[in-house]
Amino acid sequence: MSVRRHNLSVVLNHLRVHGGRSRARIAADTGLNKATVSSLVAELLGRGLVREGEIERGSVGRPGQTIELDATNFIALGAEVAIDYVSIMATNLRGEVVSEQRLALDTAGLQAGIVLRRLAGLVGSVIEPLAAGGAVPVGLTLALPGITDPASGLVWDAPNLGWHETAVLEPLRRHLGEPAYPILLENEANAAVLAELDVRGRAAAPDLLLITGATGVGGGIVTGGRLLRGSRGFAGELGHMQVDPAGRRCRCGRVGCFETVVGLGALLRALAPQGDPVRDPSIDVVQRLDEVRSRLEAGDPVARAAVEQIGDGLVQGCGSLVNIFNPGMIVLGGYFAVLGQWFAPRLRSELDTEVFAPKSGGCSIELSTLGFSAAVRGGALRATRHVFDEPGLVPFRADVRETSGALS
Repeated sequence: MSVRRHNLSVVLNHLRVHGGRSRARIAADTGLNKATVSSLVAELLGRGLVREGEIERGSVGRPGQTIELDATNFIALGAEVAIDYVSIMATNLRGEVVSEQRLALDTAGLQAGIVLRRLAGLVGSVIEPLAAGGAVPVGLTLALPGITDPASGLVWDAPNLGWHETAVLEPLRRHLGEPAYPILLENEANAAVLAELDVRGRAAAPDLLLITGATGVGGGIVTGGRLLRGSRGFAGELGHMQVDPAGRRCRCGRVGCFETVVGLGALLRALAPQGDPVRDPSIDVVQRLDEVRSRLEAGDPVARAAVEQIGDGLVQGCGSLVNIFNPGMIVLGGYFAVLGQWFAPRLRSELDTEVFAPKSGGCSIELSTLGFSAAVRGGALRATRHVFDEPGLVPFRADVRETSGALS
């Protein structure tokens, strides 16, 4: 990478992390000289990546006009195929959500091509009004629950969807009309943990374990502040560790997998008979969990017993994971977070009984605040990375005049 390309990335990432800054302050913070910052800011203005904001207050000497990320010109997209829904989120370059949609869909009962076509329709319904307002998509990340191969665009195995060695990126590109922006592939739990790290910022533990709860159970592992992918990118399949050798057969073909014990399917089977609305995949998962919460708050004994049963499995499984990874924090996501007031206190009080190290090895239990949007938010975040890594690849905008501006 040339020095200028590197410096463009330094300035743009500095604004992403720290917010609006005057040119003089950018120079002081980054160690770049003032003339270089003036030139770099001029280029970023010309590419529509930044804009001039308000006068910087509280600065020493003559007040300067701030430079900030432009939230109007570009959007990043995160898409997810889950077991009972597809969803899409669009964010601006500041990471702010500008549009989000989720469609209840029994994806496990449909062929992959049909699911991807429905997802493409949802993506189009989000992009079209934003593009009409002048926003340009910079990328889309598709998150899926299973073993994904981003390089080939294949899902090697997504047992809960019934997809095996299934091409997903090429069909999605085709359904979207071969768009100019890149389309990436990611495991849904890995995408979710990227979002968790982003929203937690400096408060995030450098060694963190995210456990996402849906029909399946996924895991995102952070060690030393970086996502652990493994030698071939397959790390994090926590849902398929065996916790009950005499348990239920999993869709992966094994018996007693973690997700058969604590997944949303396990909760709903224990809580309600077939035909109960909470087990209807055509109803949005958030609405169904609202009903579960209502039953728990009303003291429904069947609902309380079901949560106790899931709690048993969570304590056992999380204890094993702490023994293996010794994270500083476990974050419960998905439905575990939605019903977190019933799960978290028990985990905090009983985890120590399953962990060899004293005081649970220093592991705290936290709840995600992202709900079922974590994977799409992380996907959108990943879709913006190439912009921040290589801002010089973004074309100059015809409607933006390139000016150097006064350095102050």
